[in-house]
Amino acid sequence: MSQENENLEESQTEETVESQDVDKEEETEETDPLEAAQAEAAEWKDKYLRAHADFENTKRRLEKDKANAVSYANESFAKDILAVIDSFENALNSIESADEKNPSEVLEKMKEGVTLTYEQLKKILEKNHIKEIVCDGAFDPEVHQAIMQVESDKHESGDVVQVMQKGYTIKDRVLRPAMVSTCK
Repeated sequence: MSQENENLEESQTEETVESQDVDKEEETEETDPLEAAQAEAAEWKDKYLRAHADFENTKRRLEKDKANAVSYANESFAKDILAVIDSFENALNSIESADEKNPSEVLEKMKEGVTLTYEQLKKILEKNHIKEIVCDGAFDPEVHQAIMQVESDKHESGDVVQVMQKGYTIKDRVLRPAMVSTCK
């Protein structure tokens, strides 16, 4: 009898496994292709929406970074200029505290301070790629602005005679043209 029970249990187990296999086959056969396509489309839509949201967030962050870069682009230059302002403040303070009994000494110290401050400013401009426009020789409309013409025996027609206001370039671009007088 125990052997019959064992055989019965085995046959029931085999039937259970076979019925599970049949159920799985029926499930795969029962899955509608339209539903499967809709599920796949929903999955792709979700992926698209997430990728699009990531793209928009990155775009906003880059625009913010760009705006900050533009806003603070001159920060290094401004820090350099602060040293010149400090030099001018020191000069003004030394003038106020100067001894009026020796005016020639005060004037000499002022001249030295202004010269040092001017040299400091020129170094800052050079460091930031700002250069003075050379005004020797012929008039160049790209970098010079003629504000008057004068007669001169020492210069040829069209030559720069005098610089009224210096011009400057920043890298390869004219920042301010030199205002000059030219020979007739």
